[in-house]
Amino acid sequence: MSTVLVTGGTGNLGRHVVSALQAAGHTARVASRSPRPAGRLESEPGWSTVDYRSRSGLDDALAGVDVVVHCASGSARGEAETMAGLLSSGKRAGLRHLVYISIVGIDHLPTSYYRAKLTAERALIASGVGWTILRATQFHDLALTLVKGMCKLPIGVVPRRVNCQSVAVEEVATRLSELAAGAPAGRVPELGGPEIRSMHELARLYLASTGHRKTVLPVPMPGRLAGALRAGHQLTPDHGDGMQTFAEFLRLGPAY
Repeated sequence: MSTVLVTGGTGNLGRHVVSALQAAGHTARVASRSPRPAGRLESEPGWSTVDYRSRSGLDDALAGVDVVVHCASGSARGEAETMAGLLSSGKRAGLRHLVYISIVGIDHLPTSYYRAKLTAERALIASGVGWTILRATQFHDLALTLVKGMCKLPIGVVPRRVNCQSVAVEEVATRLSELAAGAPAGRVPELGGPEIRSMHELARLYLASTGHRKTVLPVPMPGRLAGALRAGHQLTPDHGDGMQTFAEFLRLGPAY
């Protein structure tokens, strides 16, 4: 079994990756920007505090590590800094495999963060470190956050002709843990949710789950990003391999 360092190991995705790795018998370690909280049990994953900008703590975090699952995220600038630091320290440590979670459509969606994700992908590919990249669609959690914001006003307002293929974060974590157990695989098939729904449908599902009745109006959304979303670049219809639907996610009772 491997020793795997999970960057962002306390975040929404990373903590599920840590759990999936442990369930599969691997030794999981957490890399976090924050110090280890007081009172954590010795049986819990090892903890390394790192500063990706200064690269403080990275060499120690990577000592004895076979694989990194890179789940830490942040600003557009921070994405590039984090990947650069990991690759630099990883080469010194003899890292054999870095698994990177990316996002479906970053080649076409014109935002600074997506451009940074694409730049990080390219840096990893060119690094000489063994690599695997998994692109996933947006998580159910984010889809919920978006529709909640759109439905705050007395009348809900959603972008017209924009669809979403949200996926369960736990399913992405399981796939990442499986990839970490294997050899570097390059760009693997994308992972999307089982359904493609309009933002209007997601808003209606959210309102129904909370017992609210409200008019929801689809309105035109201007700009290049809107055009790319209407074209469906954020979707992966051929790889809707996720199992949990957005409606099932809502039925589990997330915190509203």
